[in-house]
Amino acid sequence: MQIMVVIKTTNKKAQMKIQQMSFMLIAVALFFILVGLFVLIWSFAGLRESAELLQEKNAMLLATKIANSPEFSCETSFGGTKTNCVDLDKVINLKTNIDKYSDFWGVYNIKIEILYPIQERTECSLGNYPDCNVIDLFDKGIQGLAYWNYVSVCRKAFEESQTYDKCSIGKVFVYEND
Repeated sequence: MQIMVVIKTTNKKAQMKIQQMSFMLIAVALFFILVGLFVLIWSFAGLRESAELLQEKNAMLLATKIANSPEFSCETSFGGTKTNCVDLDKVINLKTNIDKYSDFWGVYNIKIEILYPIQERTECSLGNYPDCNVIDLFDKGIQGLAYWNYVSVCRKAFEESQTYDKCSIGKVFVYEND
């Protein structure tokens, strides 16, 4: 009888040690899972800000790319090569034939706004050019995400029987789908 009692007590001790070991393994596994989750959260914490910065940078590059395209660019018209320079004479002529180019740039709308010198907001057309400060090329009424960048806005001006280059500060707005 005594032998049987010894076997039962050792069996219970072994079961208790197995239970302790399994709880310990579960606790260690949960600890590593929590540490892993913490590391993932910490590493992805700046991801949203990085994505927003990248989107902002791409937007500025898109507006700059459009401003430097041959249809808009000043190129060598104003003495030397210029980047981020929009030739208003080209753009106003482009506006008259914009139906041919509406899908060319892959955007919903392109708008050029002259910021300085400050004037009353006036939409440009062939009738009031150059006494205006907003050229809305497509004007489809579709407004998506607006990206913009500062540019030089230049045109040829005529005063007192002389032609000269008149440049202003402006913005190029590019509207893409949402």
